[in-house]
Parts: sequence; structure tokens; C-alpha cells
Amino acid sequence: MKLQQLKKRVRIYAQWIPFTGNTLIFAIIYWALFRFLHQPITKENTSDAQLPFVRLMGAFVAWLFIGLVLLSVLSSLIAWLHFLWLRQKNKSSLQIHFYTETKKETKQQFLEASLPHSLRPILGFVKARLYYDDGQLTDKFAMHSSKLKKKSLLREAIMGKSRIELPDIKEYQIKGGMIFFEDLLNIVSLPVQQNLGGNFYQAPDTLAQTSSEFSPKQSNSMDVRIEQLRKVEGDLLQYKSFEAGDDVRRIVWKVFAKNRALVVRIPERMEPYASKLNFYASFYNSIGKETLYSKYFAEMLNTYKHNVWSIYNALQQKEWQVKYIPDQTFQLSETLAEQERNERIISNSQWQNEYPTSHYFSTKKGTVLVISSLCKANDIAQIMDEADNSLQIFYVPLSQIFKQNVGLHWLSNILFTPAPDRLSGLKSKWIFSPLRRQLIQNEKEIERLLR
Repeated sequence: MKLQQLKKRVRIYAQWIPFTGNTLIFAIIYWALFRFLHQPITKENTSDAQLPFVRLMGAFVAWLFIGLVLLSVLSSLIAWLHFLWLRQKNKSSLQIHFYTETKKETKQQFLEASLPHSLRPILGFVKARLYYDDGQLTDKFAMHSSKLKKKSLLREAIMGKSRIELPDIKEYQIKGGMIFFEDLLNIVSLPVQQNLGGNFYQAPDTLAQTSSEFSPKQSNSMDVRIEQLRKVEGDLLQYKSFEAGDDVRRIVWKVFAKNRALVVRIPERMEPYASKLNFYASFYNSIGKETLYSKYFAEMLNTYKHNVWSIYNALQQKEWQVKYIPDQTFQLSETLAEQERNERIISNSQWQNEYPTSHYFSTKKGTVLVISSLCKANDIAQIMDEADNSLQIFYVPLSQIFKQNVGLHWLSNILFTPAPDRLSGLKSKWIFSPLRRQLIQNEKEIERLLR
């Protein structure tokens, strides 16, 4: 069993332990206070008139604190037993709902959870967490609010709203959940397992992009006029049946002599109108193996998705019809709107090694191509040789994600505690990673082509 899998299992099984680190901490503090402060009155202090009063006040404060803690612990136990009874009667279970809020073009994922008919501990908390994917756990989120019954002051459910921040831009599968009834000082944490299912996904953010000029290559309507004439093909055989008004000089007499059918030849024509813009974004990875550098590739993928979505969203503001052509296949609901569907496709896309950029991009139909540092330079050179001048290539250099000021980095580690996120840890190791040399070398070759 691998070390990471062992850590996951230990963390999952540890949820069932009703005691926490605070239990040990407060036990040590109580023992230390009792050991060093609870001293018998000596003969020298018997004449001190204030000493009994001080002892009485100290005992009062101590017993008051212990009483509040015991009240909170007992109420947590009662609320826990009450919920177990409700669950056995199928009257209560954890209900969750995911939704997205957009603030200043930044999308934030929120989770709303509720627990019907349940009790909240006195001076305590009801918290929950979710299992997702292959044994991963979310942070605990509390349910502080109350939902009242209609036209009543009685509580129908306890509720909570929390922002969900998971490391990657993708779709997550919910595997289950846990509810915890905790006292005021988190001395005990009484767990209850919940059977949950479903999925939710984190959408990419919209970044600031520079404006560019584009020329669509295909026509779906006659609404938008372009400056450069585009060749518009006829049907597959370049023939059609003769109709009133057709030029008789274009009748194909050989076909008439053979089949007795009047058909006319469709000439190639130059169309000054176009409305469809085909958008391509390559997720091809030609460098390294993801199993060796999985964390680095995961951070690169998140940044790349932000950029792809931002460019696509900027094109959507134009008057053209933007068609996103992915390099991967997904099974999504047909009821989704086109923009939401494309957002989910981009969110769920992964680095792939089977579909090179030169095989994926159509130089005849494509107008916009987004590439990353992981694309092969030879593929980009081939595309540029075959495409015309209307092609717009957006390049995302991924090595910039891990770039930092080394001197300031070491100074911040001495003076401050480093941020506990994954990216900060990768930045500190990036200069020693073998992947860095490969990526920078490939970036130099791509940048040489794009100059």
C-alpha cells in the first residue's frame, strides 16, 4: 500500500474518533493548573484574612467553567442521540445544494447544507464535511443558521452556507458525508455517517485579456460582413438539380445524356459574409509523464483552463457565433445551454497524450487556437505553414506559474509562516525539478516560432 493511500485511510478512519486534539490539550492544562495552583493553606498563611475569599472565588470560577463545559458536552451528546433516533426513523438526513455566484467576473462555488428537525447543542456546533473522488475530504463547514416553519417561530431545520474551495478546476464526484456534533471547546466531536451522492464542478475564472481582430472562415448567416473574401464550397459533387432561373450554360449535358436528368454545375464563389468562428484549445501534453509530476501538471492545468475560458468568454462578446471544438469527448446533458456546456467541457478537460495539436486543429476551418507550453513545437510549425494569415494563436507559458523571487522567498520563510497551499510548496521546489528544464526548453522553441 502506498504512503499516500495509507494517509487517506488513516484520515478517513480518524473521523470516527469522538475525541479531538483539544481533549488532550485541556486535560493537560487542567492537570497543570490543579497541580501547581491547588496548594494547601500553610501555617504562615492562616492569618491572612483574604486567602479564604481568594480560594472561594477561584473555586467558583473553576466550577463555573467546568459546569459550562459539561453542559455543552452533555447537550452535544443529547443532540447526537436525537439525530441518531431521527435517522433510524428516516426523518432527517444531510441535504446539500451547490450553486455559483459571480462577483466582478469571478465565479465562487458555494455549498448550502441543511439538517431537518435536528437539535443544535447548547453552546456547541453542528458541522459536516464531504467525501469526494477517491477518499478526499473537504474542510468542515458549520451550520449556524435556522430555517423556521411557515407562519411559526419553531425551527424546521438547521442550515449553513459555506464557500467550497477545492484545489482543481474540474468536476468532483460526491461519495458520502459526515456530521459532527461538537461542544463549545471542541473537546468531543460525535460523528454520524451520511450516504450522499451527486457531483459538482469548479468553473474557471475569467481573466483580463487583450483584444484582437478576428476573421471568421465559415458562414451560418448573412449578418456580419468581412473585409477578406472567403471561398464558399458547394455540395460534395459540386452539382445540383436544374431550377427555374439557373443559367442554361451551366447544364451538364453528359449527365443528361446518361441519366436524362438536368443538373447544373455549381461554381466556386467568393462570399463577403461570415458568422461562425471555430475556437480550438489544445490540451496535448508532449512533455514528461503526469504520474511523475502530477502536482505540477495539476497546477498548470488549472491556469491553462482559466486562460482558455477567458479567451472563449471574450470571443462570446463579439457578434459572431463561436463554436468551441474540444479535443476530448464528454457525456453531458443535452439540456445544457451551449455556453454552460462548453464551460463544463473546459472544466473537465485533462492533459492528453493521444491527440497532437496538428491532428486536432483544422487549418481550413479554424480561426483561433490556444496552445500551452506542453504542446510540441513541430506541430505548431506545421500548423503555421498550412494556415493563412487569419489564424490567431494564443500562447500560455506555463513556467510563469512557478516563477518567484528566490531571495524574498527564503526571507519570507524565515520571518513568516509559508502559505499552506499546494502552489506555494511547488514554487519552492520548482528550481530543482527536472520538469523545469524540459518545459523551459520547449517554451523557447515555441516562442521562436511565434515571433
